[in-house]
Amino acid sequence: MSDHVIPLSDRGQQQALRAGEFLRDHFKTLPRDDDFSAVRLWTSPYRRTRETADGVEAGIGAAIDFDRREHINLCEQQFGLFDGVPDEELPVRFPNEYAHYKKCVDHEGKFWARVPLGESRFDVAVRVRETFGTFLRDAERYQYKNIIVICHGVTLRAFVMQWLHLTPEWFEEEPTPRNCSIRLIDDGGDKGYIYAGE
Repeated sequence: MSDHVIPLSDRGQQQALRAGEFLRDHFKTLPRDDDFSAVRLWTSPYRRTRETADGVEAGIGAAIDFDRREHINLCEQQFGLFDGVPDEELPVRFPNEYAHYKKCVDHEGKFWARVPLGESRFDVAVRVRETFGTFLRDAERYQYKNIIVICHGVTLRAFVMQWLHLTPEWFEEEPTPRNCSIRLIDDGGDKGYIYAGE
C-alpha cells in the first residue's frame, strides 16, 4: 500500500478524538479575550492525516469555529527506494544504495543525507518553510490568530525548527513525537508538548 493512502487504525482514530477533546478543554482555559472565532486547521493531504483531522474536529466539537485546508508541503518525508521496507532489510534488498546512504549519514549526518530517490530531512525542512507564506497571508487577510497543523513526525520537527529558527543539530536531538501529540508555539516561543499523545 502506498504511504499516502494508509488509513488510521481504530486506535489511531481514538487518539485523534482524544487530541481534539484535549484541544477543546485547552481552549476553555484561555483568557476570554483570546479570539478563537477564527482558527484555521491545516493538514497534510495523506489519508491518515485527513482522518486525524476528522477526529480532532469531532473532539473539539462546537467549542470553536474553524475551517480546514490542506497543504501538499505538509506531507511525510519521501523515502524513495526505501519506502515501506523495514530498516533491517535495507542492506539485503538494496546493498549498493544502502551502502551509499549509510556513507552519507556517517559522513554528513542524517539531516543532510538524501534517501535514494527520496528526500533528506533538509529537503523536508525547505519545503515546509514554503508553507509559512500561506499561513502568514491567511493571518493577515482573514485575521486568523491561531492555526492547527496536522502533519507527520519529521514534518513537525522541520516545522518547529524553521518557524523558530533552530539548527539542524536541534532537529537531530529532538525525538519523534508520539501519535497525536500537540506542540504549542505561542508568541514566537516553543511551549513544548502540551499533550504527549499516546
